[in-house]
Amino acid sequence: MGAAREQSEQEAPSRVQVWAMFDRIAHRYDLLNRSLSFGQDQRWRCRLARYLPDRPDLRLVDLATGTADQLLRLAKDPRIINGLGLDMAEKMLAIGREKIERAGLSDKLKLDIGDATALPLPDACADVVTVAFGIRNVESVPKGLAEIRRILKPAGRVLILEFGLPRCALIRCSYLWYFRHILPRIGGWISGDAHAYRYLNRTVESFPYGADFCALLEQAGFRAVRAHPLTFGVAFIYQGDRE
Repeated sequence: MGAAREQSEQEAPSRVQVWAMFDRIAHRYDLLNRSLSFGQDQRWRCRLARYLPDRPDLRLVDLATGTADQLLRLAKDPRIINGLGLDMAEKMLAIGREKIERAGLSDKLKLDIGDATALPLPDACADVVTVAFGIRNVESVPKGLAEIRRILKPAGRVLILEFGLPRCALIRCSYLWYFRHILPRIGGWISGDAHAYRYLNRTVESFPYGADFCALLEQAGFRAVRAHPLTFGVAFIYQGDRE
């Protein structure tokens, strides 16, 4: 399932009201995602659709939806009949709503304010819950995973796309050098908020990945947990099913 998380020199930054930081960089968020990942983020989001449950009429909830990139990607799949994106960053959601309207999907996709640790949704209302590059920003990951399990229907599936660290030592060293020294400078220059991109590398380096994150899913009560590494382990897609 992937390597256990190595001990990082980076301390985990606070996630308290992290949504306010994302509101500050909302105007450049999509541009920076494409640029700083060299377009890989789009490929990874498309790849996530491979792991949707193999049945029709899926109701989707996308957490930490941001500007709705993941929601819009999955809406192209005919198995998805409707989708709801939740986030705490209103300025990010405003951009997402414009994107949904331009795509002509306002009847199928909705966005709203929502805290991943206290979801404003009833039990067993979703067939699929996705989180793309947002689980590491949740203030309490165990609470967030418990809420995901609560809103999933029996046999529902969680799919989480998140950064990791490459297993190959040479690739990992190059990746960390880019993440620590190049990405924060470019991100800060384009967005006008250097703190946001220093936060990015610190959260990635201090967050559990591979087998360690799979263990968190299993502790939350998910079964058939798997981790699918992407691009040498730079990112992972995690899946787990509710009984």
